[in-house]
Amino acid sequence: MKSLITTVLALLLSTQAYSADNLILVTIDGLRWQEVFSGYDTALLNHEEFTDNKEILIDNFHGNTPEEKRQKLMPFIWQTVANKGTLIGNREKGSEARVTNNWWFSYPGYNEILTGSADPKINSNNPVPNANTTFLEWLINKPEFKGSVAAFGSWGAFASIINRERSGVYVNAGLEPASWPKLTQRAKFLNDLQGQLPVFWEDVRPDAFTYGFAKEYLISKKPRVMYIALGETDDFAHDQEYHQYLHSAHRSDMILASLWQTLQSLEHYRDNTNLIITVDHGRGNTVESWPHHASGPALAQYFGKEDHPHPQGVPGSDEIWIAALGPDIKASGEVSGGDTILQDQVAATALKLLNYKPKAFSKESGPAIDSIVKQ
Repeated sequence: MKSLITTVLALLLSTQAYSADNLILVTIDGLRWQEVFSGYDTALLNHEEFTDNKEILIDNFHGNTPEEKRQKLMPFIWQTVANKGTLIGNREKGSEARVTNNWWFSYPGYNEILTGSADPKINSNNPVPNANTTFLEWLINKPEFKGSVAAFGSWGAFASIINRERSGVYVNAGLEPASWPKLTQRAKFLNDLQGQLPVFWEDVRPDAFTYGFAKEYLISKKPRVMYIALGETDDFAHDQEYHQYLHSAHRSDMILASLWQTLQSLEHYRDNTNLIITVDHGRGNTVESWPHHASGPALAQYFGKEDHPHPQGVPGSDEIWIAALGPDIKASGEVSGGDTILQDQVAATALKLLNYKPKAFSKESGPAIDSIVKQ
């Protein structure tokens, strides 16, 4: 009997129960690790083709060291996440994270993040309903998460990436107005405002609306799991507007700060929510290539046998970064060295933080990032 009790106690102690009931996942489309960990790129800042109003950028984001520049560009990341959470992906310090999909652009990256595995059949950004099951869909089909999973994205394709029709997840994306029952007055105001402003990109809205709608839903509906997908950084980069890309990165950090402050102001979420932040892909690591991102197979698919300056792919496009913060996240700060972390590990990490075994969701899913989770 004594040995049986000892065995049971050992099993109980070996099964970690994480304290937070809620999880928020935020992605920032195509934001390079270089700016996150080192601030603005001086060569790009001084490049007249890519940067306007350089003096304003210097006033706002200048520093004498990479550490000073990054603090000014993304103060929440470096004052809060770096002190109370974990940051992975500074290759200058030997910390590496990368995608496993073979394409190095958005839909394949988001599929990998949300399903825990790369799908070679997803080889374009066409908004085709995703045949794969995301961890959001898996959760919402459990009684304890029914009606308690939602997603907000600046890019309209998220309705397909999450497969809104099949999954049952509430998805608000692109130029859509908020449409959940009993809209708050502020959500109604944002609907009106969104309809009155110019459209800058096809099927992509400013991140302020994405976060504005998400915040109203968070406060009024109190979902246990929410996904917020910001998009401006990638679009400004493709437009070759480095100044706008930097301002958008700074606004993304402001959104993260507001989100965290909101979570801590609400009893339902205070000290009861883990936050994961990552990106769908990297982008070029030179002055000429920074606006672009694609793998060799992706370029061959789109350009055929035509000459291309990067036939093996745009270097840096597969390089990502990951951050996490919350009661179940180690306060490791900026990671140096360690194993390479993969994009397909994000879904498993999210599920582990919600006290689910990732392999129950998908046997193909990458493992959880145990190095960032309290044991």
